[in-house]
Amino acid sequence: MMPLRFFKCLADETRLRMLLLIFSEGELCVGELTKALDEIQPKISRHLSQLRQCGLLIDRRQGQWIFYGLNPDLPDWCKKNIEQTSINNPDFLKENYRLLCQMKNRPARPGTCC
Repeated sequence: MMPLRFFKCLADETRLRMLLLIFSEGELCVGELTKALDEIQPKISRHLSQLRQCGLLIDRRQGQWIFYGLNPDLPDWCKKNIEQTSINNPDFLKENYRLLCQMKNRPARPGTCC
């Protein structure tokens, strides 16, 4: 992945927040992202599609749910940028985590925040 493409993909605040939340949680579905970001489903789906097209995310189906996770084939420098951004900016997602943890009926899987 070229640096210009990587940073262009993350130049939108919603996409950046989504990627950092997914990185921190391991994987999230559209409903969880909709709740955490307090956005409408079509907007979340559009941004997820863009992140997949950029090669930053992959998806997997589990029953009725589609979960999005970080692409394991990303170059190390991309993963390190995402990790360092997450570690060094804990307040950036504070409200998003609060909203996510208020969500009832989250899909069951290991590693959820609540």
